[in-house]
Amino acid sequence: MILLRALGLMLLFLLANLLPANAAEADLRAIIAKFATATNFSATEAVVRELAATGDPLVERPLAALAEGDLYVRKADSLVFVGKEGGDGVELLDPLSGEKSGEAAKSDITKIKVNNTLRRVIRDALGTLTLRAKEPAVRIAAAATMFKTPDATNIEPLDAALAAETDANVKALFEQARAASVLVSDKPEADKLAAIALIGARGDRDALSLLTSVEANSQGAVKDAATAAVGAINSTLAFWDAGQNIWYGISLGSVLLLAAIGLAITFGVMGVINMAHGEMVMLGAYTTFVVQEVIRNSFPGLFDWSLVIALPLAFLVAALVGLAIERGVIRFLYGRPLETLLATWGVSLILQQAVRTIFGPTNQEVGNPSWMSGSFDVGQLAITWNRLWILVFSLCVFALLLYVMKRTPWGLQMRAVTANRRMAASMGIKTPWVDALTFALGSGIAGIAGVALSQIDNVSPNLGRGYIIDSFMVVVFGGVGNLWGTLVGAFSLGIVNKFLEPYAGAVLGKIVVLVLIILFIQKRPRGLFALKGRAVEA
Repeated sequence: MILLRALGLMLLFLLANLLPANAAEADLRAIIAKFATATNFSATEAVVRELAATGDPLVERPLAALAEGDLYVRKADSLVFVGKEGGDGVELLDPLSGEKSGEAAKSDITKIKVNNTLRRVIRDALGTLTLRAKEPAVRIAAAATMFKTPDATNIEPLDAALAAETDANVKALFEQARAASVLVSDKPEADKLAAIALIGARGDRDALSLLTSVEANSQGAVKDAATAAVGAINSTLAFWDAGQNIWYGISLGSVLLLAAIGLAITFGVMGVINMAHGEMVMLGAYTTFVVQEVIRNSFPGLFDWSLVIALPLAFLVAALVGLAIERGVIRFLYGRPLETLLATWGVSLILQQAVRTIFGPTNQEVGNPSWMSGSFDVGQLAITWNRLWILVFSLCVFALLLYVMKRTPWGLQMRAVTANRRMAASMGIKTPWVDALTFALGSGIAGIAGVALSQIDNVSPNLGRGYIIDSFMVVVFGGVGNLWGTLVGAFSLGIVNKFLEPYAGAVLGKIVVLVLIILFIQKRPRGLFALKGRAVEA
């Protein structure tokens, strides 16, 4: 008896759950059947809206088929099917389940016609269906779509979705989407004022666009409220725009820091104007390209590690080339800055042509690992992962180099040579080898700068040329040979550049910065942070 009672209770439970589902499906089929009697586009649109109002995900299939022109009515019994044309006949599928329901000749069925207006209605209807999706990301995307394309018909499904929503973040987006739809409806003025207050609190560019439209098409209190909200949003966005420019400037500054920090060492210690420094950056970028090509062809699973693998190799390649340049050319030209400038300029042309011969003159593809792809928002700031990681990387390189300069014997010898070369030599320091290793270190750092720049710039033989002048400006402005001056100079010039660009343009902005630096060094010829020593003060 106990077993029979348990089976009976289970049967009642199943019936209680299945009957409502069957009843709901029957209601959906009754609505779909109305397509057979719709005589014009307006009647078809009414059926589409009725289906969308149910909020049932099952209606996505027939609505999508209707938008694609794949919804048919069988003439014999006026039943509606999804059809797939093939050969002389059409395969018929159940509009809700998608199961096969036989075939029909093209003459035995009638296609339900749609136009562009109806397709837009269907698109919006499909958007409302995703309000009930299981994944929060899908519901968020639906809310964003409905906010940007408000329609009074969205209010009812949004009300239903709000009643069922449990995620606080998604619910807030639904409320904003509903407020947007209220503003284009015939709701009372009080509802529209409340909607303006809610959208104004959102404070982004989408809200500004919507409220600007409301301001232009409204009267009375609604217009006044929209005007006030637009003004408040513009003030907020001006603040965020300034923040965005600062971020762009910091991002540019991190790039300039990487490109200039090696030059600051060689220029400060050796007094060499190295016009081939940009080509060291270019060699680092091409090393990254070669590493990624090998990984793509032989070890595709290691692609996310490609930059980690490329960093020491790029440093080694650029450092060895720099050492060869110093030992082969520059050591014969110390004390002759003009000849050094011309010689390194010639070396830069040779390196560019060598790369063109090996890799070709066109840009090479260097991909972003997954951890450097995409972006995220902080308020109204858009921050890309690749720029953020380059900023972190540049600061790590700066900290490591600062440690080498301040806490190692080699760093002590480098600082001694910078302060007074003759005195350092008299104390037993081998200044020629300090020069050679310093030049190799500066070139190696430029090489790893090329690894970072390959993620945000075109990898081509001309890559380094775009950074050499800016690098010299950073070094001169910050103070020759001073690492802290290089850091402050890079970020200062980066931020000033990005604030000038919207008003003066990229080219004129650089010219203005150059003029400002010229005026600055008239007052402080040694830069922001001048090195001190007997040789310097003499």
